[in-house]
Amino acid sequence: MGRHSIPTCPIIEHLGSATRDASKRLEPRAVSERCLSKRKDQCSSKPQRIMPVKEFCSLSMDLQSAKFYDRQSYSLYSKFVKLGKHHLPREELTSHQVMENVDEEGRVLKRAPRVRPFLRNMTRSLAIVLLLVLLPLFIGEAHAEPEPEPEPKTKTVRQWKAVGDVIPISEDEDSYTENKPRCDRRYVSGAQKEGIFRAPDIYNPEKVSRQCLYTFIAGEGERVRLQFNRFDLRGTPPDGSTLGVTPACSHEYLDIFTEATDPNKDLLKTPFGGRYCGKISPRLRISWHKTIHIAFFTDNNITTPDLFSGTYKFINDSKYSVGVKAPDQDCGFVVNVDVKKHGEFLSPTYPGVYPKNITCYWKFVGKHDQRIRLEFRDFDLFYGGPHCPFDHVKMFDGGDTFAPLIGTYCGQQRNLVVFSSSSSVLVTFSTLYRIADTQNRGFQGIFNISDSYLRLNFINEHDAEHIRGTECDQRILSKRTSNGTVFSPNYPYLYLPNIVCRYFIYGLQDSQNLERVRLEFFDRFDIPATPKSGKNCTDGYLRVYLRGQEVRSEYDKPDHEYCGQTLPHSVVALGPRLLMVFSSGKTTGTGFKAHYKFETEYKIPGTASPDGRCVFSYLSSSQKSGTFNSPRHPSNYPSNTTCEFTFKPAHDEVVEIVFVTFKIRNDNPGTGVGVHRCQEDWMELFNIYRPRYSEKEREVLKGRYCGETAPGPTQSEREAVGLRVVLHTDHSGVYSGFDAIYIFKKKEETFGVCGGNITESESGELLSPNFPENYGAPDKTDSSYCDWYIQVRPGYKVLLWFQSFAVEGNPEERGCPAAAVRVWKHEDDIPVDMCGDALPSDQIQILSQGSVLRMTFLAAARAVGAKGFKAIWTEVLDSPQCNQFLCKSTNFCIPRSLHCDGVANCGLSDFSDEERCDKARGVSLVMLTSIVLGVSSSVTLVVCLWCQKRKLSKKKENSMAHVHAYEKGARFAAMDIGDRSVSPVIGTRKATHHLSHASLRMEGVV
Repeated sequence: MGRHSIPTCPIIEHLGSATRDASKRLEPRAVSERCLSKRKDQCSSKPQRIMPVKEFCSLSMDLQSAKFYDRQSYSLYSKFVKLGKHHLPREELTSHQVMENVDEEGRVLKRAPRVRPFLRNMTRSLAIVLLLVLLPLFIGEAHAEPEPEPEPKTKTVRQWKAVGDVIPISEDEDSYTENKPRCDRRYVSGAQKEGIFRAPDIYNPEKVSRQCLYTFIAGEGERVRLQFNRFDLRGTPPDGSTLGVTPACSHEYLDIFTEATDPNKDLLKTPFGGRYCGKISPRLRISWHKTIHIAFFTDNNITTPDLFSGTYKFINDSKYSVGVKAPDQDCGFVVNVDVKKHGEFLSPTYPGVYPKNITCYWKFVGKHDQRIRLEFRDFDLFYGGPHCPFDHVKMFDGGDTFAPLIGTYCGQQRNLVVFSSSSSVLVTFSTLYRIADTQNRGFQGIFNISDSYLRLNFINEHDAEHIRGTECDQRILSKRTSNGTVFSPNYPYLYLPNIVCRYFIYGLQDSQNLERVRLEFFDRFDIPATPKSGKNCTDGYLRVYLRGQEVRSEYDKPDHEYCGQTLPHSVVALGPRLLMVFSSGKTTGTGFKAHYKFETEYKIPGTASPDGRCVFSYLSSSQKSGTFNSPRHPSNYPSNTTCEFTFKPAHDEVVEIVFVTFKIRNDNPGTGVGVHRCQEDWMELFNIYRPRYSEKEREVLKGRYCGETAPGPTQSEREAVGLRVVLHTDHSGVYSGFDAIYIFKKKEETFGVCGGNITESESGELLSPNFPENYGAPDKTDSSYCDWYIQVRPGYKVLLWFQSFAVEGNPEERGCPAAAVRVWKHEDDIPVDMCGDALPSDQIQILSQGSVLRMTFLAAARAVGAKGFKAIWTEVLDSPQCNQFLCKSTNFCIPRSLHCDGVANCGLSDFSDEERCDKARGVSLVMLTSIVLGVSSSVTLVVCLWCQKRKLSKKKENSMAHVHAYEKGARFAAMDIGDRSVSPVIGTRKATHHLSHASLRMEGVV
């Protein structure tokens, strides 16, 4: 039977009474039309009777071979056709109609007329009689000679209607009948090489699934080209978004086969080219061989020619065959220069959609001194990622796949030009078998085999390598601080016109190395060109890129462009990449010669050392402020590196440094401060001094830091001539390093805004600015600095403890980047940075190592302010033998005069010097009162005695007036009396004298 034969076993809803005997052959007109002449609801109300599928199919086979002569019989048959597929096993049935006519055991249900038993028996009898009468007729007709049917000029079409173009067509007449007219089309190359194809015009009231096959057959040396102009089919195209969710192209679709090798070959054995529906038409198709099949499926009741349409054309096949075709290969060619020097090569079906699951190759072979140039003018492949794991084109720098790979390409490529390094090149084109519908067109390329292309002997093979696939590009990679020389092509002789060469000079860039490129031109420079407006060169040029523009394809943004005969100045790349692009233009010249050198790049702002070491200097005369950082910050600094940063202020300036971020390796637990704690990587600060009458500088260590907490702000000493920062790293373990700010500023007063030099006191207090109020944020352009220098008597020490402390920062988490308090236990000691709200036990109380202690407070310009601190210092004797006041807990010996002075001078948690001070004050008051009363009494007594003495003196004067001179004895006697009378007074005077001395002593005590 033909491809579109009648279904083999249709389901009959009503067979009439004559269908009981399956062995009998019926004429369709003999089938009872009882139910056909009635309404459907009356037919469907009749009881069902089960008939086995095997018996049913025997009857249906007879009906398939029958011919219908009237509309009523054909209508009955159309019902059979409509359910034609439903004789399959029940699990394969999908139509709801089958579910109503087949039971659970797969048996077909038929409806029997509801009649009385008498009528039923009568009907059966009449049927048997009728069969007996008609049986001889059937037998006679079967043995009769068939009359030849005349060839109909036109076919009468009933219900089905198919209208097509008037084109050369070949049909299989056995596949069709009058009741099922053809809709297949066959277009064969002949006198007419192109035309139009359209959808069939089909009237299908029963909505039976129909298939129409369009076959396009080209002639010898030809191919078929199909282009769809209109496309509007039902359904959702299987684009992946709806596949599996909704039926994709389920009712109406178009299947395309472009790889058919034989027009009569079974399509099931032909590679499938894709299924399409919806409103998006398939793209251009080119047959791989001579045939294209289009299979159109529909179950719509009406199909019109405007459903889809397009044009076909039979084209020449010669452009797809280049060179000699490889034996046993559908798509393999060898192109030898002796046969063809230049030409075009295409993907198998370009510009149509290329097939899936194919492998093609083109091998181009030249002579020994020739090179091959391939240019792809159009390139459109499926893009599966940067490594092209699916469809791709590979090019090998040689005659086979063992040669070095030039590159793998996919997706869409523009300006793809490839040069071979030798005299042969191999191109392969591979596609994978996949379900995804991709409609890429492949590629169009041209080839040229010639000895006029540039020779590569100007590339130094020891330092550089030719980049495969390019005409003269070269790559130069660093071998760690290496150097070399590059030339223009054919230097020092004239270079060829119209060539473009690129020089990729790349330094090291990894976790341990970072280099930059220095380029210096020497000998000669000759690129003849007339500068345009003094900037651009109109013809030949040499462009230099210093910022890695090639990574971003910014070839139109060079940093320098040179032409003419002037030797360019040296340039330094801003990183590890430097690119030169030399274009000869239309003129010729001798070109250039340049020397390159790889230098270590630290990415540190400042004046670098000319010898390439990690040494940077910062002068006040050059810049008053700026930033500096560890090498490659914020990336990790390299290992085994020592970097120096030297800051030189003017004679009336100091330099202040504030660390913003800080992270240096420290394997020891605890805060990373001090020589003993920082043993792997560290950062050190040095004050630089220059002794008078000496040119040699001396460094004094200011501090060593490591870990992840930033040091506090610091500044150089007034007497120092500079400040130096040194970063040291060992062989392993690297971190991000640091980032800092430096400021050169005028020197302040010797001890700052709140410090001082304390030398003649036994104790005192040190307060932050504005304490107990916040010390406040200083001016944005300045900082607050206080410096206290305390010196006590020799043999004594300074005890310092903080009664209150609140300085911004957190030494455990982020350090003290904005403000810090530093204490030196000794002049040559390394201070400790202190900040935060709570000090550890070893910092809240500090004892100097000698008679000198120094403390500083520095708040940077970025500080926000805090309450500050209050510290108490005391002169102490660190000895248990004390003849003054001995503190109970700390055992410090402090001056007796500090006892009960209202200040806790014994240190933290020891208030023994302020205990029992109220009783001592009471005893002193009593003694003072007694002394005052004693002195008052003494003064009163002295006054009384003096008055008595005056009185006695007056009496004596009066008695002396009656004594005669010649009365010598009496006079002596009187004098003796007077002496006796005076003697008590003398005693009194003596007592008074002693009392006066006692009074003076009391006053001295008071």
